[in-house]
Amino acid sequence: MHDRQVDPDTEARQWLLERVLEETRETAELTGLDTLSSQVREAIAAVPRHRFVLPAQQEWAYIDRPLPIGCGQTISQPFIVALMTELLAPGPEDTVLEVGTGSGYQAAILARLVRQVYSLERIPELANVASQRLQALGVGNVEVRTGDGIQGWEEHAPFDGIIVTAAAGEVPPVLVQQLKPGGRLVIPVGPPNRTQDLRVLEKDPQGMVRSRSVLPVVFVPLV
Repeated sequence: MHDRQVDPDTEARQWLLERVLEETRETAELTGLDTLSSQVREAIAAVPRHRFVLPAQQEWAYIDRPLPIGCGQTISQPFIVALMTELLAPGPEDTVLEVGTGSGYQAAILARLVRQVYSLERIPELANVASQRLQALGVGNVEVRTGDGIQGWEEHAPFDGIIVTAAAGEVPPVLVQQLKPGGRLVIPVGPPNRTQDLRVLEKDPQGMVRSRSVLPVVFVPLV
């Protein structure tokens, strides 16, 4: 009998998931989360992160840390991607807006959990490459557009959830307006090149917004 062959990329993704779960437990006092939902765990384990990094970064693709992707931008640390996804609480019939496509990795994670993702990226080169990556992986429920994320995407609003992958000096009012009642907005808020505050904003059925701080983070600035 032959030993069962295991895809090394599958092993690497599983190893990464274990690191993400470990950090989730370690930060539970701050985040209120000591684990991740089965849906988010499965998405982290399924998406091939090495397909979203530069060739020179391939050997570090499954280490739990951010990596440069060019144009002064980064692919976020997998733990932060998982945490923000969990905080968004996405559902299978949701329509979600992502501000800051970057590499396309966060969009690929969300695509496994929701009906449709609309993703905005201000840098045309990154938007084009991310779109090509997603198409190559057969991800058909993500639409990427080059545009100003601070203005949201009015054509497809309102959204069940909005996730912002760059730090804003303050929460953009337009994004709050484009959030459905009952929806969540997950966003890092704070000055550039310094520690920022990861926040979750929830809009109740009456349109009132409640905000809570989750974790200190460091993101590239939202421009």
